[in-house]
Amino acid sequence: MSADPALLTVHLADDAATARFGEDLLLALQVGDCVALEGDLGAGKSTLSRALIRALADDPKLEVPSPTFTLVQNYDLRIPVAHFDLYRLSDASELDELGLEEALAEGICLVEWPAKAGRALPKDRIEISFQFASDGGRNLSIQAPELKLARLRRVIEIRRFLEENGYAGARRRHLTGDASNRAYEHVYPADGAARLVLMDAPKRPNGPPIRDGKPYSQLVHLAEDVRPFVAIGQALRERGFAAPEVLAQDLDAGLLLLEDLGEGGVLDEQGKPIADRYRASAACLAAIHDAPFDREIVIAGGHKHVIPDFDRAAMKFEVELLLDWHLPWKRKGQQATLEERSRYLAIWDQLIDELAGSDTSIVMRDFHSPNIIWRDDREGHDRVGLIDFQDAMIGPSAYDLVSLVQDARVTIERPLMDQLMADYLSARARKADFNEAAFLKSWAIMSAQRACKLNGLWVRLKERDGKPGYMRHLPRTLWHLSVAFEHPVLAPLRNWCIEAGIELPESPA
Repeated sequence: MSADPALLTVHLADDAATARFGEDLLLALQVGDCVALEGDLGAGKSTLSRALIRALADDPKLEVPSPTFTLVQNYDLRIPVAHFDLYRLSDASELDELGLEEALAEGICLVEWPAKAGRALPKDRIEISFQFASDGGRNLSIQAPELKLARLRRVIEIRRFLEENGYAGARRRHLTGDASNRAYEHVYPADGAARLVLMDAPKRPNGPPIRDGKPYSQLVHLAEDVRPFVAIGQALRERGFAAPEVLAQDLDAGLLLLEDLGEGGVLDEQGKPIADRYRASAACLAAIHDAPFDREIVIAGGHKHVIPDFDRAAMKFEVELLLDWHLPWKRKGQQATLEERSRYLAIWDQLIDELAGSDTSIVMRDFHSPNIIWRDDREGHDRVGLIDFQDAMIGPSAYDLVSLVQDARVTIERPLMDQLMADYLSARARKADFNEAAFLKSWAIMSAQRACKLNGLWVRLKERDGKPGYMRHLPRTLWHLSVAFEHPVLAPLRNWCIEAGIELPESPA
């Protein structure tokens, strides 16, 4: 492959390589993308299209007929695909009847013989030109807007990474993306070996300075590359916990090939918690918090990761989301007064002072249902697979228990919440120096801290980022705040919320 700011060139040795490139191309596409495929008969356009569609369906035997006579073939898949063949198109105006605009609004379009469309195709399309190569293969020239071309470069870089680490010919399938800049793929080795997981996590770009010259990610100690994931995973495995083994890595590129811990979870088919699995997770969490962790972790290559503190600045910055987003939304645009803001932050200074001397440990930050893999064929704590721990800090151990029993996205009814608390406390009480009363005070404070953050975050995602779906979690996380207020140490914050007009439900519904 060679590249310049507007062009990629790719050599494909044979039909198998062409099909594999079609599968990889899929991983670079998003809803609204139009791919124009140019080239002579037999150059590989249909081979690429067929492989892409079958990969999206995850069905290698899916019938993908040529749309030469129908002009368009539609596939209702995870991302809808419209496959156009315009060879027999008599006039570009016919594309309106074929539903090009509607197809792009809902999914992606593959267009063979795009010249027949005249100016009807979108200007920001991806153009792939096929030419026969002297060795019997094909040479592809790819032009696209820079942002789309960057996605293509990334999937090609990942393919090269796999080949260099002994996984040439592996099949790749989309797994998931998360709220950060990370994405994940399933990787199926060509030799039939066990499925793997690829983490695609390029270095986090620094946003604008927000406070004290630091961007948001540094203020709240978010991992900026994959090194913390490698380090924390190594530390967890060394202590007998089930974090995925790293099988290959390119730390600078942000690429990790990981052991696949499986697909089991702690929720049933209706998305409700499976009590026994949650109880096993609480027991595993107690064991993690009882295990000593070194603050400095050295990984292969000599890189040293220092686990940051969940410090006062990070805690206060997160709880300001309630002030800056939830309160103005509740008041239909009216901001908190200076006096309200000053009292709120002073209350939080007092609450953080109350954490002095509390039980501390490694805090994985998001120990909740999306990040727990249930492994039914294992025993003990090995049943609880751990992922998404790269933002781990050293802080009040109660924070992780809050994450588990007050899952932001899943309702844990009060009886199960109380049972999980009792299980955890019973496990921790085996050590003579564990102070249950101090822990419960810390739990209430960290519950309120997390709830204040989330009750502002949901509104920010709706108002700033155009993602209103997260607001469905708001009643639940407001209820979590009311549960935290049952502890007397939270009385000043409870009174502030009442005066500010923040209504707290008695149940999550």
